Amino acid sequence: MTTIVPTSEEDPVIAVVRFTSELAWADAGPEVAEPQVARLCIEAQECMVMGRWVDLVSLMLTSAELITSRVSEKDFECTFTVICTLATRAGSSDETLEIVKLISTKIIDHPNDKPALRLKILFNLYNLLEDPYSRFLVYKKVLTLAANGKVTESIIPSFKLIDSFLQEWNIGKEDQRELFLAISNILKDSKNTCKESFVILSKYLTTFSTEEALAMNEEKEEAVRAITEFVKSPDIFECDLLNMPAIAQLEKDENYASVYQLLEIFLTGRLDAYLDFHAGNSALLRSYGLVHEECITKMRLMSLIDLTSNESGEIPYTEVVEALRIKDDEVEGWVVKAIMSNVLDCKMDQMNQVVLVR
Repeated sequence: MTTIVPTSEEDPVIAVVRFTSELAWADAGPEVAEPQVARLCIEAQECMVMGRWVDLVSLMLTSAELITSRVSEKDFECTFTVICTLATRAGSSDETLEIVKLISTKIIDHPNDKPALRLKILFNLYNLLEDPYSRFLVYKKVLTLAANGKVTESIIPSFKLIDSFLQEWNIGKEDQRELFLAISNILKDSKNTCKESFVILSKYLTTFSTEEALAMNEEKEEAVRAITEFVKSPDIFECDLLNMPAIAQLEKDENYASVYQLLEIFLTGRLDAYLDFHAGNSALLRSYGLVHEECITKMRLMSLIDLTSNESGEIPYTEVVEALRIKDDEVEGWVVKAIMSNVLDCKMDQMNQVVLVR
């Protein structure tokens, strides 16, 4: 198979143009191919001399697209590595951004063809760039490629750095929302990352001011998803959702007021309030994939947390029985469950039948 071997006399860019154009025109025969290859090489040289980097990238991407299925992974990576270096030759940040858009869009066009290699090329492009917004744009394309190419496991570790990325990129609200939503959706569809998905979705919702929240349309679905994810989660017992305007606007929404009421019950009420709610809204809970028995379990733990507001630091077993609606001999089992879930830091005084909260 043909391999790119730039010589000392030929710029790597021209070598790539020659390599890709020869393959692209190979089936046409030498009489047709040779003039076309020569024309493209001359055009590429003219672009370099005149500093027309955007035009040069467009020319190279056109040929590269035609031969992606015919080259080895090594040559594929080499071709795009050379093309990516052109982003560093741009004369302005706007020109850099335009080049980055062209390259990254082309790379993610076929997410199921060598997705891991395409991700590597995008990260290489990211590392070549100095312009913060261009870097952000590439990272967005990384998220799109990872999701569509089903290689999200390769990028999930980078989500831990998202706060430092945001400081570097210094992007506006709309871009932040797009970023948070994309990350949250990836985490939602991955295994064992529901809690992380909820955290990022919460960040998305905090970007809405009171005025913006009142104007929400399809974004309301994300607010509802945050509520249902909190209720479903077996290991999230506190959150700031009730303080967010994006959530508060659901209270008076004719379609979602009941979902808001459910959140209020979980954060400020006890088990009896949930059971009353369930009696009149069982179909609603099922429609959001909420399992009644799981809700009862979480609500019992939430009710146990609420009992700790007693300033004495002691919770009589009788209060636990009443609040959790359980039998006397089940109290210690639920306290142990709360301790194991890191909900409570306490110990049991079996002699005096009280829970001692630390």
